[in-house]
Amino acid sequence: MNTTGETNPHGGRLNDLRVDAERATLLKRIAMNLPDVVLNERQLCDFELLATGAFSPLNGFMVQADYAPVCDRMRLADGTLWPIPVCLDVPETLARKLEAGQSVALRDPEGFLLGVMHLADIWPAPVEEEARAVYGTLDRSHPGVDSLLQRTGAFYLGGPLEVISLPIHYDFKQIRQTPAEIRALHQRLGWQRVAGFATRNPIHRLQYELTLAAMSQARANILLLPLVGVARPEDIDHYTRVRCYHEILRRYPPDTATLNLLPLALRMAGPRNALLHAIIAKNFGCTHFVVGRDHGSPGVNAEGRPFYACNETREVALSMAAELGMGILSFDEMCYLPYEDEYRFADQVPEGTQTLRLSGSQIRQRLRSGRRIPDWASFPEVIAELQRAWPPPRHQGFTVFMTGLSGAGKSTIAKVLYSRLLEIGDRPVTLLDGDIVRHHLSSELTFSKEHRDVNVRRIGFVASEITKNRGIAICAPIAPYRATRREIRRSIETYGGFIEVHVSTSLAVCEQRDRKGMYVKARAGLIKGFTGVDDPYEVPEKPELRIDTEGMSPDEAAQQVLVFLNQRGFL
Repeated sequence: MNTTGETNPHGGRLNDLRVDAERATLLKRIAMNLPDVVLNERQLCDFELLATGAFSPLNGFMVQADYAPVCDRMRLADGTLWPIPVCLDVPETLARKLEAGQSVALRDPEGFLLGVMHLADIWPAPVEEEARAVYGTLDRSHPGVDSLLQRTGAFYLGGPLEVISLPIHYDFKQIRQTPAEIRALHQRLGWQRVAGFATRNPIHRLQYELTLAAMSQARANILLLPLVGVARPEDIDHYTRVRCYHEILRRYPPDTATLNLLPLALRMAGPRNALLHAIIAKNFGCTHFVVGRDHGSPGVNAEGRPFYACNETREVALSMAAELGMGILSFDEMCYLPYEDEYRFADQVPEGTQTLRLSGSQIRQRLRSGRRIPDWASFPEVIAELQRAWPPPRHQGFTVFMTGLSGAGKSTIAKVLYSRLLEIGDRPVTLLDGDIVRHHLSSELTFSKEHRDVNVRRIGFVASEITKNRGIAICAPIAPYRATRREIRRSIETYGGFIEVHVSTSLAVCEQRDRKGMYVKARAGLIKGFTGVDDPYEVPEKPELRIDTEGMSPDEAAQQVLVFLNQRGFL
């Protein structure tokens, strides 16, 4: 292992795919006549890490000759270790207009030109086979699998890149340095041994103690690499996390720790994820890398079983250490011993000794529910930052999202609830009834299945903005599809509370009410795709509340919602 401060990058060469000014000018002229590929948030992350060399030795999005062996045996075509596909997916409509041998202009969502990709390969994306190989499952409760199966385009494009500009970031510019810049910084500091620590969570006391143990064992300084690319909806936003990291940096001995943001889209592929993080850390010049107990794991599936065995990731990473050319620092779970008032790894605790543990997820749950975080679990300055971003439920925004058949009583309950919350008067309240939103925001939409879904997504977006700004949104669309409701829940729970209320009034009762005559028209064939008649309503599986308005007044129904909000601490 090289420990001289000049750690060789993965594959032996650190790529920088950015072109010089003369070539950039030429490419800009050429790009005017090229087909455009607009990169989404996840693709922008991959593009940036390719461009700066964090993904060395890759020089572009993978071609099929590399993709297949990476899926099968974690190897590029030349045999170099690489654990996870890095592919550019596009819709079939675009792929059919392209052919290998031509070039495309890569742009951000605002149309800004980022670079040119020279197409070497186009092939159908075998997403199910990829999910089995990379994630070991087709279970959509795995966020990586869900993203792959739900959001990936039908075709992959592969080929080398010429980069004109990196994606634009307006935040934390001083800690968004390239691998070459970080290597140069560590050389100026005289650091010869550097341990990398990748994390998507704030660093609390147990994680801090773990990094100190890693520094001691490796006799190394530490590079903190927080992931700030595409995250899970329930994760703490990266602005808050970075403020927490700055506070933590002050806790380390002087001149022993550096911080650099890593715009990596989460895959959460367990052992493969740990290897990817280690390779990235090596490209940033790290001689060692810290692998946690459940590194890169999304936790448990719907049946409560872990997706990956807790020792599997550590064993795989350790087995690859020699080939990676870096030290793998693998530890058991850290815990707190209250009687001794000290922190130890679980395998170093005598049998029968009382221990306490709080994972990052458990701290996050306590934070969002307004429960106290014990002093031993984190630092006061970190807790203060987190509570500033995530106050107790009483001071959070929230959305009450009512869903049910037409005529179920959603709108009436929503109006009653709206009035009651305005009476309380401690937060702004907005009513987003399906018909009201359609009139003001979606008047151009038809009642096709696709457009009805668009209307619901617009309601969800507005509700997320209201929730983010600590107001109250009351939504009352039909919202018949589980996937759309799940998507809206994820977007809103990023910022505050989401209370799904299934107004479960039966179809028969809804038809009896039918004040607008919609069911009569649907039964007569005058309206096509009407929910409950010739288009399905997918019943919510686990709503916070179910309310059947048959035999219940709107006031009584609204009262149930208010009681629930009070129990959860929102009122």
